[in-house]
Amino acid sequence: MDNKLITVTSPLLPNLDDFTAELKKIWDSKWITNNGSYHKQLEAALAEYLKVPYVSLFTNGTLPLMTALQALRITGEVITTPYSFVATTHSIWWNGCKPVFVDIDPATGDMDPNKIEAAITPRTTAIMPVHVYGKPCDTKAIQDIADKYGLKVIYDAAHAFGVEVPAEEYGLEAYDGKGLAGILNAGDMSTLSFHATKVYNTIEGGALITHDEKTKKRIDYLKNFGIADEVTVVGPGINSKMDEIRSAYGLLNLKQVDAAIEARHLVAIKYREALCDVEGITFFDDMPGVKHNYSYFPIFIDAEKYGMTRDDLYFKMKAANVLGRRYFYPLISEFTTYRGLDSAAPENLPNAHKMADSVICLPMHHALSDEDIQRVLDCIVK
Repeated sequence: MDNKLITVTSPLLPNLDDFTAELKKIWDSKWITNNGSYHKQLEAALAEYLKVPYVSLFTNGTLPLMTALQALRITGEVITTPYSFVATTHSIWWNGCKPVFVDIDPATGDMDPNKIEAAITPRTTAIMPVHVYGKPCDTKAIQDIADKYGLKVIYDAAHAFGVEVPAEEYGLEAYDGKGLAGILNAGDMSTLSFHATKVYNTIEGGALITHDEKTKKRIDYLKNFGIADEVTVVGPGINSKMDEIRSAYGLLNLKQVDAAIEARHLVAIKYREALCDVEGITFFDDMPGVKHNYSYFPIFIDAEKYGMTRDDLYFKMKAANVLGRRYFYPLISEFTTYRGLDSAAPENLPNAHKMADSVICLPMHHALSDEDIQRVLDCIVK
């Protein structure tokens, strides 16, 4: 059996000949950035695919978070989760706001809505939940709380590209006769990451989802120095525009993302079938009525039942040239910048600590072969 390195993720790449042909057009046009044709086409194509009103493209997935906070003029305290990638909380910090951590729901890894109200103070202005591993948050419960206290809701949806949910259950408006809605329609804004490790990528990139034309225009000003026209600057914006090359790459990848998601789905099925009877190993099943994107496949290790700690299994896999990822470990609340916050106290976050201490994300991408999957499973199944 081949002992090649099996990575946790692998980028979805467009056909090189097709990409080269698009590059030739860009070279000939000499228009390589600044809201060119490919940029406009990709924003429109993504809005249609994701079933959202407006998409603003960015050069990475962190800048949409920072810009959303700016656009909504968020100040004071923002309630968020410690169980995420650091960009979530860093964006709050960079905007001069204070993150306030609440615990997670162990059934999903998402922010527990039942913990939010106790964290609200007179300084709270927003909630920033994360659709962890692409599993949709309880958007209806979160919106009810936000409406009650007059708070904004910004979703970090970096993992949730293309995820759809039963509209009524999640407090959203259905786009079709089947009663489904894109999860990116939740809240005041949602952000996406198009990093190379994601289900859909533009190498580096990201997007901000908005609900009306006026807000999109404000976002587009903020991501382009605040420039409204040749002689007018309407605000202190930054430069976070996506260029034409990555926009063209993204248009090509959009044509094959459905096939890539289905390939991931088949990997998830094989993992579940093989691991369902392994004592001490648990994993998430699909949520009822949800169209998932299978962005990650986390398993959780009960060392006492499994007979091996999470870290022991992680290093066993690594020794076999199979890379897992302890995602998210350690918690954001454990990092130097944040661990002094009152809300970062471990006793405030027991579920998040338990999940962080037991998780390994298995290799999950469209290009895994049956042999690759078996090598992963051979490390785990005794």
